[in-house]
Amino acid sequence: MGPADRTQAGSQAQGDTDRLRRDSQARIRRLRSRGNWGIWGLCTFLVVSLAARRDFSFLPPLSERTRDLLGASPPVNLINMALVAYSFSALILTLSRMMSGADTYRGLSHLGYLTAFYVFYHFADAMSDNFWAVFAAGVTILVLEGYGLRTRCGELIEEEQERIALRETRDRFGP
Repeated sequence: MGPADRTQAGSQAQGDTDRLRRDSQARIRRLRSRGNWGIWGLCTFLVVSLAARRDFSFLPPLSERTRDLLGASPPVNLINMALVAYSFSALILTLSRMMSGADTYRGLSHLGYLTAFYVFYHFADAMSDNFWAVFAAGVTILVLEGYGLRTRCGELIEEEQERIALRETRDRFGP
């Protein structure tokens, strides 16, 4: 192998290293962005909670015809039992995902369920008595979801940064 071949092989290796570094940095940016999903989910829940606290007063009231189509709201005791069952199962599932190291985020589905509880209490005319129960359950679940995702993304970012550092060390000092 002549000097020209070594120079070409060296520049090709440098190009591969640059491409791998760019790919790693792009993965790090995606992970940092993904780690913030929990914050966005919690902020969205707070906005929905603010609307629920005001008993959705910014929405027009349902017509009698629409209310008749929907039927009677479920009894408040049933809504309470469903909220307790949902809260415990959501907490158990969230904690098990955190323990397994999964990097999934289920906050959007939780946001939908929690909003549905607000709506059920609204139609049952029981929002004032039950607002804080839904709010406490929602904040607890969404904070745990966000914490788990942010922690896992942080671990993956550290692994990616270690890979970059290892590649740079190999480039400087050889394999």
